[in-house]
This record gives sequence, C-alpha cells and structure tokens, in this order.
Amino acid sequence: MRTMFFTQAVDDALARAMADDPRIVLFGEDTPLLRRELLVRFGPKRVRGAPISESAFLGAGVAAALAGLRPVVEIYMVDFLGVCMDALLNHAAKVETFSGGKWTAPVVVRAPCGGGYGDGGQHEQSLWGWLAHIPGLTVLVPSTPADAGGLMLAALRHDGPVIFLEHKLLSETWLEFLGSGGRRTVKFDIPEEGAKGPVPKTWEPLPIGKAILRRTGDDMTIVSVGSGIHRAIEAAEALEKEEISAGVMDLRTVSPLDKATICESVAQTGRMLVVDEDYEAFGLSGELSAILLEAGISCRYARVCTQTTIPYSRYLEDRCLPNATGIMEIARQLMRS
Repeated sequence: MRTMFFTQAVDDALARAMADDPRIVLFGEDTPLLRRELLVRFGPKRVRGAPISESAFLGAGVAAALAGLRPVVEIYMVDFLGVCMDALLNHAAKVETFSGGKWTAPVVVRAPCGGGYGDGGQHEQSLWGWLAHIPGLTVLVPSTPADAGGLMLAALRHDGPVIFLEHKLLSETWLEFLGSGGRRTVKFDIPEEGAKGPVPKTWEPLPIGKAILRRTGDDMTIVSVGSGIHRAIEAAEALEKEEISAGVMDLRTVSPLDKATICESVAQTGRMLVVDEDYEAFGLSGELSAILLEAGISCRYARVCTQTTIPYSRYLEDRCLPNATGIMEIARQLMRS
C-alpha cells in the first residue's frame, strides 16, 4: 500500500490511463503548468494549454470526444462552468439519447470546488446538485486519495460525460496556494488524513454509483460527500462521547446515487442527517429524502447545508458552510425529535 496526496493520486491514476490509452488528452487553463509531470511524460500534443475562454475549450472537448478522443478538460473552478454550460447541458448530456445510442461524448470535466477559505461566493460553490440534475451527466465527488484515483480511472473508461469534482480543501496543490499571501494564518477544518492517505499499489476503477460506509453507527446515518465526510466523521467521533452512535456514509457519486445502500442503512438506524456543502433548496439533500419516501422508509430526517450565497467575509462564511459543530447541534436535535 502506497501513500499519496489527493491531487497526486488523481494525476497518478491519470498517468496510468494515458499510458494505456493514446486517445486520452488533457487541456485547459494552465494545464501544462498544473500537470507538468504529465506534460514531461506525454508531451505538448496530449497536455495542452487553453485560452481563458471556457466556452471555447469545453466546446472543443465535447467535439473531440464526439470525434473519437477521450479528453479531460480542466475548468479552473467549478463556478466557471456557468460560463460554458451550453456544451454540457445541450450537447454532451443529450447526444447519446438524441442519437439513439449511436453517438457518445466520453469527456471528463475536472474541476475544483468548495469553500472554507474566504474567497467569496463566485469561487467557493460546490454545485454538484445542479450538475446532477441534468440527465446524462455523471457526477463524481471523491473524499479520499484512494477514491480519487479509482474514480478518475472509472471516469476515463465511462462512455458518457463525467464531472469530476475535487474539493479544494482536500487538494494539496490548492492548500499550498490558499495558505500563501495573506492567508498564512488561516486554519482549515479538514484533517490532514483527508488530503493524504493510502492508495492501492495498482490502480483499479471503482464502481460508479456505489456508496460506502466510512463509519458504522446505530442511532443515525450521516450522509455526505467530499469534504463533508471528514467533517461528519469528526462530529460522529465527538457524538460518541455523548452516547450517540452515528454512522457516516460516503456517497462518492452524486449521479447516479446508490439508492439501495442509502435505504438499507437508514432503514436500520431510523434517522438520516444529510451534510451537504451545496445549496439546500432543490438539491441533493431533498433528493435523498425523496428516495426514502418513495421506498416507503419511515425515518427522522434533518440536514445541514449551505442555504444562501456564500459571503466573502470569513467570519460570515464560517457560519454559512456546514462544519462539525453545526453537524453535532443538528444531530442532537434529531435524537430529541
């Protein structure tokens, strides 16, 4: 078993796939710099920079996928998908259905997401619920280096468009950048083991749409993705001292959702607490409750989500985004309800 940082694991799995499949190409803003080790190994024809025009280079990525390549398009932050959504919403996501399965668009869109470091609501969104709302898009949100590498390999083998989201507080590359300049005194609420951990000796693709229990518990099931998993585990360990036994389920995939595993766990505990850094209204947390109701599972339910535009003020931001303290508070209320 090896140990790697989060982004290092993604790039290592990507390198393995690129060595096996010459159709895989990378491009985006600053991609040759960000993936310089891949550039040195595979050359400038497969690791390419792009101008600051998301509409242009994501559109090119979708076209390249339709032409037979398997591109990985890097968007500097997931927020910037708002600039180029047409390529995903109206083309990549629909082409297989419109063509009766004759055409597919195997493009992977790799994008950092999430807040917790004071960069404002145009740079810190998660948006996986918005993206998962679109039929035809697969949305992956890993929480550990091992899952990050395994899910990237799965994304590269998938025959449709995949959104691969990496929370910035799990990325060693982003943490180094975010801790520079005026942020040297900023503390992040993600433990070190979130950004670095064991990975398999040889990468194998993880199944898309399969959740995993990170922690077992009898009193409730806390469900989350990405950085929320580490906050949920921290809260669950603290709640154990109060004799509240909370399990933690890592969805890993927002679309498709692992409905069977979700229902099985909540049916056993009788309570579900959703921790979602994405927006609350019309999002993942509501979809999870609908899944339980449609399955006929009666349970007590609560959620801790982002409810409004993320403030630029770090003081206000800390009270806007889910954290371990907030999770514990709602968990206690859930036990009393």
